This record gives sequence, C-alpha cells and structure tokens, in this order.
Amino acid sequence: MVQTVEDISSTKKRIKIEIQPDIIEKEIVDYLDKLRQKTKIPGFREGKAPLHLIQRRFGKSIEAEVLEKIIPEFYAKALKEADLTPVTMPVFENKLEYKRNNPLNISLTVEVMPKIENLDYSDLKITDIPLTVNESEIEEHLKRLQQHKALYETAEKEVEKDDLVTFDYVDFEIADEEISPIHKEKILKMGKELLPKDIEEKMMGKKKGDTIEFVNTLSDIFGIKELVGKIIKTKILIKEVKRKILPEIDDEFAKDLGFGSLSELKERIKENIYKTKKDYASKIQKAEILQRIIESHNFDVPETLLANEIEALMIQEGVIRANEGISEVENIDVKNGEKLKEDIEDHSSKLREKALRNVRASIIIDAIGKKEGIVVSEEEIKEKINFLAERLSYRAEDIMKFYSAKENSLEDLRRIIYQEKVLDSLLSKASVIKGEEDR
Repeated sequence: MVQTVEDISSTKKRIKIEIQPDIIEKEIVDYLDKLRQKTKIPGFREGKAPLHLIQRRFGKSIEAEVLEKIIPEFYAKALKEADLTPVTMPVFENKLEYKRNNPLNISLTVEVMPKIENLDYSDLKITDIPLTVNESEIEEHLKRLQQHKALYETAEKEVEKDDLVTFDYVDFEIADEEISPIHKEKILKMGKELLPKDIEEKMMGKKKGDTIEFVNTLSDIFGIKELVGKIIKTKILIKEVKRKILPEIDDEFAKDLGFGSLSELKERIKENIYKTKKDYASKIQKAEILQRIIESHNFDVPETLLANEIEALMIQEGVIRANEGISEVENIDVKNGEKLKEDIEDHSSKLREKALRNVRASIIIDAIGKKEGIVVSEEEIKEKINFLAERLSYRAEDIMKFYSAKENSLEDLRRIIYQEKVLDSLLSKASVIKGEEDR
C-alpha cells in the first residue's frame, strides 16, 4: 500500500491511497473460488465449474464486494499508520474507478482530532478550599427535616401562612353564563404562591364557612388567547382549615428518622454536609485544573465537533426555556432592530465561546487519558449503574435497561466515567496552594 497524507488544515487531512493490483486480484480470486464451491453451472458438477465461467457470470458483483471490503480496511490502516483519529466519515474526492490488474487510487478528505504538541500537566497547582461545617448549617438542616415531618390538624381558626386550606373555587362570567367549577375541593398550602398573590391575600384571615367574591379581568397568564380580556366573577368557599404541627427536635425525633439519638443524627448531618462541600470543592478544583491546561496549550478544534456542540447547547437552552415557560418571541424588542441584532450576535458569540471551551476540554481530557492509559472497565460501569440506582431509588436492572435501550446511551455513560477518572487522576497529582481568601 502506498499512501500520502496532506494537511488541508491542522484538523482536516487529504489521504491518498494506492492499493496494488495483486492484493485486489487475490481477494477477487478467493471470492470467485468460494462462490464456485456452491454454484451449479449446467454441464458441470457442483463446485467444479471453470473459474472463468464464474467470472463471466458474477465478476462485476464480486469486484464490487471486494472493493466494499478492501477500501475500509486500507483506509483504517492508513489512519493507524499516520496516527490520525477521525471525527467524521471520509469524503471521496474522485470517482471510484477500477480496472482489473491495475492499482486502485483513492483520494479522500477527513476531519481529524488535532495533535496537541508538548502536552504537559506535570506542574499542576490548585487553590485550597477550606471546608468547615457550622452549627448553624446543621440547625438549618434539622429545621428542614422538621418541616418535612410536620403534621396537619383541623382547627377552628383564621387562615394563616403555612395552613392547609380546602376550598371550592368557582368562576362565573359577568354575562351570567355560569362556567363549570375550575377547581373543586382544592387543597393548597398557603404562602407557596400556587394561586395568584391577590387571591391568597383575600383568603388570609378568613375561616371555615367564609365566602370570598371578587371580579378579575383575565390576562394571558394561562396562555389561552381566547380568554384574554374576559371579565370573571370568582367565588371561593372555604371548607376546612388545617394548621401545621411541628415535632420537637429531640431524641424521639431522631429515633423516628432511624437514629439512636439527636447527637447521632447531628453527626450524620454534619458528615453529609461536609461530603457535599468536599464534592463541590473537588468540582471547582477540577475545573480550575482543566482551564489551566487548556490555556497553556494552543490547538485548533474540528469544525464538525464545534458545530455539533453549538447545536447541542442550543437544544439544551431551548429545553430549559420551554420548561421555564419562556418564549423567544416574548423577549424580542421589535421596535429596536439594531439592539435586537446586537443581542442576537452577542448571544451567538457567547454560545460559540462556550461550545469551543467544551470541545477543547473534551479533546484535552481524551489526550491526557490516552497518555495515562486510562480505560473504563465493565465493572466500573456496573458500579456507576448501582450508584445511580441507589440515588434515584430504582432497581439497577431497570437503570441498565434504560441505558441499553437508548442508542449510544451506554457509551455516553462510559464517557462520563472516563472523564471523571481523568480529572480525578489530575486532581491527585496537583499540589495545593493556600488561597488568600476563603471560598
């Protein structure tokens, strides 16, 4: 095999391959002979027909099969010999033409991973992040547990914040046309802003049996254009008020949560808070290490990887906006075209910068992992599956089925573990610098 590799850019190559005719001919003859063994030709016993007859009948299709097999093999060899890692499928530059007993010449282009010159991460430094757990943090956590264990009891009292209120909610159009009850016997915790603020305010101070009536003009808060501007008379009947009863934070409270005493519960809370802080500090330090390595190594990124990452970020951004109920149209100032153009350009620029940073980080991590010989074992994947199952309260088998069913999901999980291992390795090698200020 004769090959040359030309640089179109640092991340795009032209590969020229010449496959010698004897190599191709041997493959064709082997294919023809195998076909002869199972082909019946009139006048000859099975497997005994002359090769030239098999060639005459099946020659062209055999040639196509051989080329389909041999070209990817030699392309893979060319990549390996040139130490190139492709990120796209190759694009053939010339029309594939082959004549028997002649060499096959192929010219193709492909985007590849960049070579990072003098990859160095030997003198890593990270800022120390002091970790302490204050008594006030433990108390705050205890209060959240106390709220979680709260009970409610019926009370003959006026509605206050945190009460559970059961009420009927009926709307009537001013035109005297009654609308079906929107919420029948709804139960809401007051102060959680699940109802419009003015309605909650009207309910405060009322008690069981009280009726509240008021008139509103509907806005587009529900996204139903047909209702905008309608004048609605609302009637609320309070049916029951329950007050919150908080348990005492003592040994009995701790025992109810599965601990021997309040001291034991506090110690566990302290351990959990410390672990959370340590994990967060570790995440910050890993990001710091990665950023320093990226800044000290200059390399281009493949345009396809960058475009894919920009697209992924746009999809992610769209999902977040949809979940938050934010419409792109609502945020556009149509009266100020120049400002809108600037905003769009600024947003696109920031999105590209973020995508570029992400791709560079991914390439750096891959290069370091390859240099360090880091791999992900099947056992590590199982451990991650078990961790996710415990955290999400699912069976490990169900988590594995989920990842196995979705295309590339298991490989995505493997990549997450791989990146974690590379960053953990870097963190273990770094020396700690005492920071001037407490983070």
